[in-house]
Amino acid sequence: MDPRRVLVFRTVARAGSLSAAARELGWTQPAVSQQLQRLEREVGSPLLLRGPRGVTLTQAGAVLLGRADVLAGELHMAAEELASLSELRGGRVRLVAHPSAVATVVPAALRLLADAHPDVEVSMEEAEPPEAWAAVREGEADLAVAFGYDGPPDEEGDLTWLPLTTEPVELVLPPDHAVAGRRRWTLADLSDDTWIGGCPRCRAHLVACCRDAGFEPRLAHATDDYVAVQALVAAGLGVTMLPRSALTAFRHPEVEVRTSRALGTRHVGLAYRPGAEQVPATAALMDRLIRVTGRVRGRG
Repeated sequence: MDPRRVLVFRTVARAGSLSAAARELGWTQPAVSQQLQRLEREVGSPLLLRGPRGVTLTQAGAVLLGRADVLAGELHMAAEELASLSELRGGRVRLVAHPSAVATVVPAALRLLADAHPDVEVSMEEAEPPEAWAAVREGEADLAVAFGYDGPPDEEGDLTWLPLTTEPVELVLPPDHAVAGRRRWTLADLSDDTWIGGCPRCRAHLVACCRDAGFEPRLAHATDDYVAVQALVAAGLGVTMLPRSALTAFRHPEVEVRTSRALGTRHVGLAYRPGAEQVPATAALMDRLIRVTGRVRGRG
């Protein structure tokens, strides 16, 4: 049975006549009659008896009307639920983000979203870019805040990349380090130092920068916890590179920070499946992340 014809039948049955139903539907009476005839052929039984005072239901018609009322009710509820989503009176977004974003831009964006649309549910998990990218690609997340060094992430796949901001990578030193007191220095001045690495992508960038400066860094420690990294530096156990957002989230009082173009930049953006930006709740969170990173970028 064609559900559209079932709903036309319901309108006729509730209106009491073909002419009244035609007026309610905005159709012509012959068009309504044609739809009923086709439905009766599909059912294999008359549904309405036509008379001078209107229509009366057959036994088959009475059975179908009950089901038609259920169908109409379900469609109405579906329309209401869809309207709730489009008007952001509901909806859910699954977000994944790397640690320094979780500690800086993500809370501010979630606060803005909650203030404007308290009924939108957001779940957030922390993940470095490769895992975050995979979560979106495999349908386990709707949106990822991810990064790449000196350009967007190079993950394969058909996800859409929306740039948000760029940030410098900075050198983090113990306060008594020789370079900490210099106005001019090069990365090669740290060729004899012990280095502390971060996540695999961050370590790869660190190694690439050092090789460009003419030396192979001696990596003794590795952790993707930027608080722990700074604690190791403050204890004099090595030097490291950190993106500015990590130092914004937490700055150890006993480290020195130096900036150099030789350390490169980190590109932060959003990764999502094509079309996700049309989903109201996801689009609303994307908008808040864009707003927040715009403010961060404006502060430099």
